[in-house]
Amino acid sequence: MIVNEIFYSLQGEGFQSGTPAVFVRFSGCNLRCPFCDTCHENGTFMTEESIVDEVAKYPAGLVVVTGGEPSLQLTGSLVDKLHSLGKLVAVETNGTRELPANVDWITLSPKEAFLGPQATVVISRFDEVKVVYDGLHDPAGQLHSLDTKKAHLFLQPCDTGDMKRNIKTVQAAIEYIKQNPHWRLSLQIHKILNID
Repeated sequence: MIVNEIFYSLQGEGFQSGTPAVFVRFSGCNLRCPFCDTCHENGTFMTEESIVDEVAKYPAGLVVVTGGEPSLQLTGSLVDKLHSLGKLVAVETNGTRELPANVDWITLSPKEAFLGPQATVVISRFDEVKVVYDGLHDPAGQLHSLDTKKAHLFLQPCDTGDMKRNIKTVQAAIEYIKQNPHWRLSLQIHKILNID
């Protein structure tokens, strides 16, 4: 497996925001989102055992497997090994590839509105949906073929790097949520608070 980094911090977004977590960031992605804020291409080869040994150094009960796109590399056997440490395994995915069935929590972040059919969601099981909101694309449009009745729905304003534009996008997200109260706001608190 090619791992970009493993680090310990707080989950900065979505349902588990503020929760201490060990992050396992895999290298590579099958999509190229124009707003991607993660440098994930570089990495080091690690065995499942060496990943587990590194994760075991930290006290958090939550492991967040992310990327890039973790479904390109994540295996059920790695999830089992993390479970053997007593860890809950969460995955952040674009949903375009199947995930191991033994993952505990799935955060789906669909990208079809930005990238078209190449980003079509194929998974049907997820616990939360986190839509990156640019103020232009209708969030509901990204959910047209998904059964979201049991999922937590989060709207996350896109960080463009332009403070003025970001302020407008946050305001637009707030207004959207006020009109569609089944959505909740997700802010990237790790960026706001400068959490490592």
